[in-house]
Amino acid sequence: MTSTEPVSLPAALSSFSALWSPRILTTVNDYDVRVAKVEGEHVWHVHDRTDEFFLVLDGELHIALRESESGGERTVVLPKGSAFTVPRGIEHKPYAPVRTEILVIEPSGTLSVGDRHDDVPGHVDVTTGHVLSS
Repeated sequence: MTSTEPVSLPAALSSFSALWSPRILTTVNDYDVRVAKVEGEHVWHVHDRTDEFFLVLDGELHIALRESESGGERTVVLPKGSAFTVPRGIEHKPYAPVRTEILVIEPSGTLSVGDRHDDVPGHVDVTTGHVLSS
C-alpha cells in the first residue's frame, strides 16, 4: 500500500470522522503508518510481539501502562508534537481527554486491540487498519 505520490496529512485526516478507527496512510517495509482520531478511552491491551509507536499530531493522548517489573501502573501524557513507544508485552490503555489526532506505526496486520485485550467497547474499532479513502 506504499503510495507513489505524496500524502497530505490534513487531507487524510479530513477524509474520515470515526474515532478509534485507524486509516493506513502508507507502508514502510512491513510496517503500517496509520492515522486515527481518538477521544475517550480505548481498551487495556497487549501487543506480545511488537512495540507500538505513537505521535500526537493534535490534542493530547494519555497512555496508562501496567508495568510487570514494578507491578504498578503509571500514565504517560503526550501533548501535541510528542512521541512515545510502548514496548512489546506491556499492557496499555490509550485515553484522550479531548478530540486528538495521532499517527501510529506498527507491523502491517497488527490488530488495534493487540493480541490480548479486555472486552472491547462498541466505540473501538477492532481492525488492522482501513484503507485511506482518497
